[in-house]
Amino acid sequence: MLLGRVVGQVVATVRSPGFDNVSLLLVQDTTGDEPAGDGAICVAVDLIGAGSGDVVLMTTGSAARVAAGPDTPTDRAVVAIADSVIRHEADLHRTA
Repeated sequence: MLLGRVVGQVVATVRSPGFDNVSLLLVQDTTGDEPAGDGAICVAVDLIGAGSGDVVLMTTGSAARVAAGPDTPTDRAVVAIADSVIRHEADLHRTA
């Protein structure tokens, strides 16, 4: 799973039938060690009703396809809104 922040929405009036009942969100990846706001931005199918600024968990690959259902072709799906994220700084600074 990946951790990200919703930074926007994709509006598409013409869609493949598998996308009829889902929202498409722009999500910035916050999983890595990049400074805030420097992660890659991707499009993810919203399965839970996330909104702008929400911190979310995303699945990728086959897990996203299973979560979205067999008729929704996707590589990323938002599956949870995080209430809190606790990050321990000591874990980020590894020594060789």
